[in-house]
Amino acid sequence: MANSKFEYVKDFETDDRLPRCNWIVVRIDGCHFHQFSADHAFEKPNDENALNLMNACAVSMLEQFPDIVFAYGVSDEYSFVLKEASQFYQRRASKILSLTVSYFTAVYVMKWKEFFPHKDLKRPPFFDGRVVCYPRAKIIRDYLSWRQVDCHINNQYNTCFWMLVKSGKTEREAQEMLKGTLSKDKNELLFQQFGVNYDKVPAMFRKGSCVYRDKVEEIVKFDESRNPVRRIRKKVVLGHFDIIGPNFWHEHPEILEED
Repeated sequence: MANSKFEYVKDFETDDRLPRCNWIVVRIDGCHFHQFSADHAFEKPNDENALNLMNACAVSMLEQFPDIVFAYGVSDEYSFVLKEASQFYQRRASKILSLTVSYFTAVYVMKWKEFFPHKDLKRPPFFDGRVVCYPRAKIIRDYLSWRQVDCHINNQYNTCFWMLVKSGKTEREAQEMLKGTLSKDKNELLFQQFGVNYDKVPAMFRKGSCVYRDKVEEIVKFDESRNPVRRIRKKVVLGHFDIIGPNFWHEHPEILEED
């Protein structure tokens, strides 16, 4: 690009590079998704197709951006963890945020008909995002645990709330009935009034969704005797696990290896 007398305007740009030796978390949230879900008649308390669409977008994110090592999602929210030594766009916060949020939103629109073949997209979805740095892998685990605790608290409450509403209570009556209740009280309400064992509610609703790369075995060809020749490769996978306890992280230590 040729120099010109107008180039001085670049001096007004701020340096927003994130500090080195920090894990980067991008959290993407739906904007006004309460209204968006109402406009598209999402099932309450959980619309499985809507959650699967969010999960598909997250899988696509890991396939598109190699520096993302883990993602955790619930409802209209997804958190993406970029590796500690990432140099993605020179760690510029504005670039990281705008690229990830715009890509996620574009994939959401493109994949809509895969999950809602009989529903037109009535208005465009849009998401906001934030970028936060964390200096240690332990803090990343604590962050993800915080999000999963939120998932449990919100889903248990919403499951009770919508069960009560569908049984004939008004929303105000349902709120009053649940005010001040503990987790065990909600479990008892679900079982006694509706015959629902909360532990049997699908894990995706209770635990949220995890997206990461794992080693998988695949058949690449057959030899002359028609025996399969297999290889191990990394593939983006989706699961619904407890990530608060140590088991998942002990089984996948490579995800949060510090450089």
